[in-house]
Amino acid sequence: MTDSFHIAIDGPVAAGKGTISKLTAERLGFLYIDTGAMYRMAALLALRHGVLFEDEAGLVTLILASHMDMRNPTEAERDGRLTTVFLGDEDVSWKIRTEEVGGGASKVAQYQGVRQALVAKQQEIAQDQNVVMEGRDITYRVLPNADLKIYLTASDIIRAKRRYLQLQNRGQDANLDEVYQDLVERDQRDSSRSVDPLQIVPDAWVLDTSSLPIENVVDLIVGKVKAKQLKS
Repeated sequence: MTDSFHIAIDGPVAAGKGTISKLTAERLGFLYIDTGAMYRMAALLALRHGVLFEDEAGLVTLILASHMDMRNPTEAERDGRLTTVFLGDEDVSWKIRTEEVGGGASKVAQYQGVRQALVAKQQEIAQDQNVVMEGRDITYRVLPNADLKIYLTASDIIRAKRRYLQLQNRGQDANLDEVYQDLVERDQRDSSRSVDPLQIVPDAWVLDTSSLPIENVVDLIVGKVKAKQLKS
């Protein structure tokens, strides 16, 4: 038994999970873990090694043979990233943020073998640490005994606009209609996959961020955490 505090956050793409999780972790002095980055790393590995996104066995082999790590950014890494991500010794924080890699991540995440391999890595990172971990299956698969479970969401069009602005700010070409369609398709894949579908667990705190400023959401979460810590 440890005194670590685990915050598990799930929700669809562009609901604000990354930014909110990072800011919450900073306020609390916790480690921020973006599990979606690990699926993106798996997709990047596949692209680099010529392994098809449909090749589950090949994907699992690549994952098990690779060292994946992440940490809160240092002062020298304050370039807009939410977390610093490593494949071996290579910083791939921005290399995994392309639309091609993002689409691949959603595809490889459908496979049980891929998810099992990555979940084990995620649980190992969180062990004995205070963490804010976000993704699609954190509240019930990765950290089922988390001290605080949250489901962050927002309307489809709000999330599409956020994603569109993210891509523009990174200098990537983007079309709002195409971004919206891609978001809807990814939501469908995430919610209907047979393995670990995106879902709201009964004990999750559902937060709709459509009309809430980011700082307000962070304040709400930090307040909830401190209240729980006082009771423990």
